[in-house]
Amino acid sequence: MSKAGRAPIFVVSDNDAIKIEQFLDTMWMEKGLSENTLRSYGVDLKAFTFWLDQNGSELINADYSEVQAFLAYRFEHKYSARSTARMISTLRRFYRYQYRSKIIAEDPTALIELPKIPSTLPKILSEDQVEALLDAPDTKNLIGYRDRTMLELIYACGLRVSELVGLQLEQVELSQGWVRVIGKGNKERLVPIGDEALYWLDKYIREIRPDILKRKDQTANEVFVTNRAKGMTRQAFWYAIKKYATLADIGNKLSPHTMRHAFATHLLNHGADLRVVQMLLGHSNLSTTQIYTYVANQRLQDLYDKHHPRA
Repeated sequence: MSKAGRAPIFVVSDNDAIKIEQFLDTMWMEKGLSENTLRSYGVDLKAFTFWLDQNGSELINADYSEVQAFLAYRFEHKYSARSTARMISTLRRFYRYQYRSKIIAEDPTALIELPKIPSTLPKILSEDQVEALLDAPDTKNLIGYRDRTMLELIYACGLRVSELVGLQLEQVELSQGWVRVIGKGNKERLVPIGDEALYWLDKYIREIRPDILKRKDQTANEVFVTNRAKGMTRQAFWYAIKKYATLADIGNKLSPHTMRHAFATHLLNHGADLRVVQMLLGHSNLSTTQIYTYVANQRLQDLYDKHHPRA
């Protein structure tokens, strides 16, 4: 079973596949979950279904002992506590839905406990490192200018990568300096762009983007497009940002949310209110945002220890 790279392909029976699709459709309609979240649920459920099939059982008939045995299998094969917690969360949602729909008489996950996940702090780029990353693209060519604009915008607005590449033209209000972001669960939030990012974005939309689309399909509605007149993908953006991180000599500190983490931490370092940062990031709970206060405070402590004469 693959634990990295592309999502693994699990062959499941038609009956189990139908049950999974029905569940995913219901989650989409009732909860408004994102495509990425639904895809993750599907992968998790198919992985469990595949394991059950190898052990002579079916998804809809699984009991508590089989769920426990599957989790033990994951432990033996050294899956991380975080991925196992996500798997349990998926199975809970699936079987609660089946129980609520009276398809099963008992929820096999009712007594399953989540594993303890070690607390990890996000890796944060310093302001100098962010500047180096922003300066890495060659803005003399169209694609380099596009990439610089994407980096400026994701840092200025704290966007998720999916929010950045999914941005549509009608979501950008250049005259007002705002971007309307569609976040998790299709929740909308307005985020100010900031003068520097606004400068890059304005020129990109007026001059660079039309040139990238020149002689191709001009009906593309994505803000950030490729030479093929298609919207950027998450994978393409991260391939680009890793290339620029290497040029800026900061490649070892990248993660899918590097610039988002930097956005939040740098705001707090400069005195922003935690609840304002929460709103800008689109976090439902303040507790999700609070991890950045620790990172910011740790940064201040490090600076104090380094520079204070009596530290």
